[in-house]
Amino acid sequence: MENGDRPERAGAKKTSAEAGFLLAQLGAHGAQKFAERLAGLDLVPAHARILRILAASPGMSQRALAEMLSTLPSRLVAFIDELEDKSLLERRPDENDRRNNALRLTEKGEVIFKAVGGVARAHQQALLAALSAEEQQQLAGLLQRVADEQGLIPGVHPGYRGGGRPSEKATR
Repeated sequence: MENGDRPERAGAKKTSAEAGFLLAQLGAHGAQKFAERLAGLDLVPAHARILRILAASPGMSQRALAEMLSTLPSRLVAFIDELEDKSLLERRPDENDRRNNALRLTEKGEVIFKAVGGVARAHQQALLAALSAEEQQQLAGLLQRVADEQGLIPGVHPGYRGGGRPSEKATR
């Protein structure tokens, strides 16, 4: 059955007033499913985000990483410790300022980061399976416009600010 041939659910009305709710519903569902998929790699979404940032910016300081994630450096320490305990990243003294640590992915961290990319691609395919490739591009463009207008930080999930795990309010 093609997208245009799908029967409407009983009582379902398609109005712009429902768009906000649908975005919230799909966002919560998508975040939960992504977390479940990452659990197979023994990671949480905050770990994946940290790996992504450090893959793009090797040698970043913990303070700079905390600023990028809009969280306190002290709240980030536990996630850095967890990734270091898993041998996915290492702290090295910063060559320019030995008071700071430069964070770098290890070889194992780079392998896991690539695996996270595979998980993310599979997650996106599963989440957007009801849409054609063209519709997915159109949806992404529209959502980006909304995100830009709302002043959202690209690549930072608002539910993970302040420490990397969903806030208590976000999980209720």
